[in-house]
Amino acid sequence: MKVLCFGSLNIDYVYRVPHFVARGETLASAALEVFSGGKGLNQSVALARAGAKVLHAGAIGAEGRFLLEELAAAGVDTALVEVLDGVRTGHAVIQRDESGDNCILLYGGANRAITREQIDRTLARFSAGDVLLLQNEISEGLYAARRAGERGMRVVLNPSPMEESLLPLFALADTLLLNEVEAAQFLGLPADAAPELLIDGLRRRLPETELVLTLGARGAVYACGDTLLCQRAFPVRAVDTTAAGDTFTGFFLASRLSGADAPAALRLASAAAALAVTRPGAAPSIPTRGEAEAFLSRAEADC
Repeated sequence: MKVLCFGSLNIDYVYRVPHFVARGETLASAALEVFSGGKGLNQSVALARAGAKVLHAGAIGAEGRFLLEELAAAGVDTALVEVLDGVRTGHAVIQRDESGDNCILLYGGANRAITREQIDRTLARFSAGDVLLLQNEISEGLYAARRAGERGMRVVLNPSPMEESLLPLFALADTLLLNEVEAAQFLGLPADAAPELLIDGLRRRLPETELVLTLGARGAVYACGDTLLCQRAFPVRAVDTTAAGDTFTGFFLASRLSGADAPAALRLASAAAALAVTRPGAAPSIPTRGEAEAFLSRAEADC
């Protein structure tokens, strides 16, 4: 079985600010840091650091070659990433406030230059039983999911950023990991809808799908068939929440693919995400499996 993450590769420009910029406001930042990022890249790194063998597919411009070096250093196979002429690498402008929260402005760049031809070339290397992980920062994601399904691949979706055009993709996902804002948008519910309403709505709309609803500091909820599980978040002092969800996704999926049951995968993913928010940056903040397991052992011993 092979795991393919077909996703974004970004250069993250992180500005440290006292508060998020308001409409019409000019605000001086205290610092600027540059990191590798993109939800696809982050999730590939998380999968690899959690012990999975993962291949990454996507596209960058010439100035983004250092992203391939960082992926390779984490143990990710980058042979399927294409370097495009005349296109800039995707990037993100991130404001990080004093509490560690962030807001993000994305520029798609090469991530939005993915073609159906590239998808076909890539998926030709995979077969039934392999896994495709998608987010929503590249073009032609729906086409990729359909083609993967035709090949008998298992489709895992993290629908972020959420938008209406993504809705047909939900029905193609075998496993769906999403946060409460994304779930509310999908279900047409208020943004502050209770988690119980969200998971109930997801189960009714997608009864055959393995579902994970992440709730930030309140943990996560898992549903599949008749199984319903709740996982608490581990309390930590947050420095930067940028890659918390990507870390959770990568570790949960890697754990499940290695044979772990859902409760064990949820615990390890929650521990890894907790560790990630104590560190600055996106991909650089993602822990190794050993670090996450050690943190989990200490946290459970303290209970």
